[in-house]
Amino acid sequence: MAICERVIDGLETYAWVKYLYIDDPITSLDDNNAIAVASDMAKLLRKAKGRTWPEIVVADGPSETDSHLPRMVPAPIKAVVSSHHALFFNVVCNELKKDAHKKYLLQRPERGTTYTLRATDDAPFFHHVSMLAELQRAAQGGMLYTYHFNMLRSILEKTATFFGRDDFSACIHGLNDADLFSRALNLLSHGKYDIYQPSEMVDDNKQLFRKILDAFLGRYEFVLPDIFEVPAKKKAGVATA
Repeated sequence: MAICERVIDGLETYAWVKYLYIDDPITSLDDNNAIAVASDMAKLLRKAKGRTWPEIVVADGPSETDSHLPRMVPAPIKAVVSSHHALFFNVVCNELKKDAHKKYLLQRPERGTTYTLRATDDAPFFHHVSMLAELQRAAQGGMLYTYHFNMLRSILEKTATFFGRDDFSACIHGLNDADLFSRALNLLSHGKYDIYQPSEMVDDNKQLFRKILDAFLGRYEFVLPDIFEVPAKKKAGVATA
């Protein structure tokens, strides 16, 4: 952020910079610091957008003011900020709600080589809702991997925090087989869930995963959007790796 400030302030060393790309500036920060960074980032982006630059103008004809005349001209710097952190994303969007900006969700359907960029035009897109939609689709399609338990537990933890609970198990307390679900999430969310070398679940764990997911969605009625189908008119905007 200090370098970005120097760019925006017009330091000669960075005079060549026309764009900023900032990737996940809040890795390993707690929520309080993530919010603070998001707020500072929004101020920085507004400053970059509204930046002006002194330009030297020479008068066309002879006159008493025929000299080098400084004037301020618009010289905004365009910026792209990417993040997987839902809280950071939403705070930045809310801070910039009065400023023109665009919001997108980057996805890789089927974990293939095709990427989609989906606009979230009216309001910030909640990452946990997207994750739930992905988990439901994976459960229905049968392609479940061990890391999906980690994703599900993460969502339960966020839900528990939202309701002021100390533990994710509060989200499934009182459900049939709640103790089994809790033990399964504790055990299986710390296994081999590396997304770069995924291991497919065994059939018993697939069945257990579906039960936990269905029970959770039955208690909390999330509205899950269809985030995987790419509209025909927007196919031109799909990038391939």
